[in-house]
Amino acid sequence: MSGSRTLAIAADHPAFAGHFPGRPIVPGVVLLDEAVQALEAEFALPPTCWKLASAKFLSPVGPGDVVTLSWQAPAASGAIAFRLACGERAVASGTLAPPDAAR
Repeated sequence: MSGSRTLAIAADHPAFAGHFPGRPIVPGVVLLDEAVQALEAEFALPPTCWKLASAKFLSPVGPGDVVTLSWQAPAASGAIAFRLACGERAVASGTLAPPDAAR
């Protein structure tokens, strides 16, 4: 199953205070956390079922940016490829895998 979901990262998220004065951006760890939580909810799996197999950050996300998470159907290995975008602009991509597949 493939799908997508809009991620809600509040414009007043506490991470903006330290990343970075004068040009706030969403830290990559916050983007990944939001993506993983959404995928866990989508597939009804506990957090311990995932390992981050890969991640690539392509473009910064700022306060008020609307982030869309999209994913591909799990592969035979159980891995899920995902992409984060602001409109047409790709901001990050990665793969979540079961713990034994991420090695």
